[in-house]
Amino acid sequence: MKRIIQKYKFLVLLMMLFVGSSYAQQRKLVHNQIEFKQAVKQAKPGDKIVLANGVWKDAELVFTGKGTAKKPIILTVEQKGKVTLEGQSNLRIAGEYLVIEGLVFKNGYTPTKEVISFRRNKTHLANNCRITECVIDNYSNPERFETDYWVSIYGKNNRFDHNLLVGKRNHGVTLAVRLNTPESRQNKHQIDYNYFGHRPVLGANGGETLRIGTSHHSLTNSNTIVENNYFDRCNGEHEIVSNKSGQNIFRYNTFFECQGTLTMRHGNETLVESNYFFGNGKVNTGGIRIINEKQRVINNYCEGLTGYRFRGALVIMNGVPNSPLNRYFQVKDSEARGNTFINCDYVQLCAGSDKERSAVPVNTSVTNNLFYNDKKPDLFTVYDDISGITFKNNLLSKNTQTISKTGFFKQKLNFTRNAQGALIPTNTKARKLGFQPVKAKATPENTGVSWYPRREEDVRFNTGQVIQVTPGENTLFDALKRSKRGDILELASGEYIMTKSLDIRHPITIKGKNSKGKKPFIQFQKTSLFNIENGGSLSLENITINGKESPDASGNTVIRTSRYSMNRNYKLFIQNCDFVDLNINHSFNVLKVFKNTFADSIIVRNCLFQNVTGDVLSLNKETDDRGIYNVERVVLDNCTFADVRGVALNAYRGGRDESTFGPMVEVAKCSFTNVGRGKRNKTLAALYLHGVQEITIQGCDFKQSAPIKLHLVVGDPVVNINDCLFEKTPKIISNDPAYKTKNLIFK
Repeated sequence: MKRIIQKYKFLVLLMMLFVGSSYAQQRKLVHNQIEFKQAVKQAKPGDKIVLANGVWKDAELVFTGKGTAKKPIILTVEQKGKVTLEGQSNLRIAGEYLVIEGLVFKNGYTPTKEVISFRRNKTHLANNCRITECVIDNYSNPERFETDYWVSIYGKNNRFDHNLLVGKRNHGVTLAVRLNTPESRQNKHQIDYNYFGHRPVLGANGGETLRIGTSHHSLTNSNTIVENNYFDRCNGEHEIVSNKSGQNIFRYNTFFECQGTLTMRHGNETLVESNYFFGNGKVNTGGIRIINEKQRVINNYCEGLTGYRFRGALVIMNGVPNSPLNRYFQVKDSEARGNTFINCDYVQLCAGSDKERSAVPVNTSVTNNLFYNDKKPDLFTVYDDISGITFKNNLLSKNTQTISKTGFFKQKLNFTRNAQGALIPTNTKARKLGFQPVKAKATPENTGVSWYPRREEDVRFNTGQVIQVTPGENTLFDALKRSKRGDILELASGEYIMTKSLDIRHPITIKGKNSKGKKPFIQFQKTSLFNIENGGSLSLENITINGKESPDASGNTVIRTSRYSMNRNYKLFIQNCDFVDLNINHSFNVLKVFKNTFADSIIVRNCLFQNVTGDVLSLNKETDDRGIYNVERVVLDNCTFADVRGVALNAYRGGRDESTFGPMVEVAKCSFTNVGRGKRNKTLAALYLHGVQEITIQGCDFKQSAPIKLHLVVGDPVVNINDCLFEKTPKIISNDPAYKTKNLIFK
């Protein structure tokens, strides 16, 4: 009996211990911010705070506490994907051993500088904390150049993993590691298995996807590891990744069609190892840029990268003698070893060489690499003295021009594509050079989260339904009102009169029906016909637009952007259209843009512009000279410009910032007759291109027109003007003679 009693007491004690343990590790379901704050205040090691399903609007969550390595305090959600933080919400965490999982930020933007911050304030930081399986989806400030960061990591020993960050559209870094206090240096953070989704071109400096440090603290070590992340079309600016501190590691990451490079902008002793770069021939896609000392670029795979100059497949920069912290330190004691470059267009050596950046690389080696492009012989560009770079045992395709008497050999190769998508030489000797396959590779499937849909936000035309539109008053307005994203408004032949402006809020195509009759004829009575608002894009095809019914006032325009900041880039495609008699009063433009708006591309083909009192394309509203501009790419192809008093194209980018790519302008097979000679044309030009980075003018005729004017200031502009006729038109005017011409005829 005594034994039974003792056994009973022992069982009771075990139950008490179990109950006590369960009590100590509470699971607290909270339904609002008041309950959340109370739960945080009471949380102990091992506790779990659970956000109830639903929309948490304007929720500024502060999660603090001290867990332990074995018993962290956890903030999670009732069901992943069922809890969203919307409106003006954010999260600050501070303390020890905290874990956050399952949060989704969407439909809004942060009220502060950061969506997620690993600190509560300047002195209360997060250490040994983890954020995993969280989503930030298009959570961008509507003001394009209002700066915020989506994630800022402070403190030490923190981990950011398996998160999905997609669609940052305003100024500021997507994810930043901050070193602005001693408590955040030598931090040993880990950033891994994240999916960084599409980041559109910003058109300004400040569009990095990942940045570690700043120039102020660039001589400090961060010791951050960035591995197994997938970067999908991260196109914000030149620097996809901006490394600005020392002793960081980038490995096993995949860069897919990203316009820009992994840049060792500041800091020393960086390791870039076993990463994949797939450009697929997309414009401006780049690889790795080396600056500073003791940098190691080892065993990386680069294919189909087209980027030029600072966004080449491999770039070794010149530095500034005795450089200040914010400029370019000389490349010293660095190496590029065992990398593969297949069908990449440019390897740039001593890039950026000028009067300021005159310090050439020294004690640097390029060894055991494979450079293969059997279609482009001039793979290497040398801007300065490369005697400080040692070349050894690099394999080239047979047609590639060498840049050194030693260090290179040529061989014809065949390739097979392996399970990771890399082309591997079949030749046994060649297989020992260049990239050596590794099993670790980031993919869309093994990064980010599996429970949240990945939406495609790119602008796409002609993906919806065809809506038939008949002639008449405001019939086009009514059709647009009931249209959806990607729809096609097909206009029958006849006359259309618009008493209302058409607000374009989603991608839409407006086209004349293919018939033997005349093109649909549109007139409008408002100061503008089409207003491209945030989220809108416009494709016009096979129509005639006439200005005779427009208000008898100056400043009318056929197409204009929003008067307010647009954080979504737009596209404008115009094909086989006529714009005539835009002359009811002076300064009647075809396209007028406003500040803080940006076009990915404006493409105009087979169009007529006749009798216009203003400009055709006026893309010159970013005049603060900070490297900001209004359009990335402009194409004018086989167009006729006649009796245009303003400028046919005015593209402006001011300042000397080198962090972006554009604008890029191509004008081909166009004729200009009596263009640019109006008294209100302040440019005094038919084409005015200020700060444009790439200019091609090919096969054009200029008759009785104002001259082409070029103002070349940024970086190393590429300008080619070929096979053009200038009849009773002045010669090209430029501030810099460093542009190429061929077969120009002046009469």
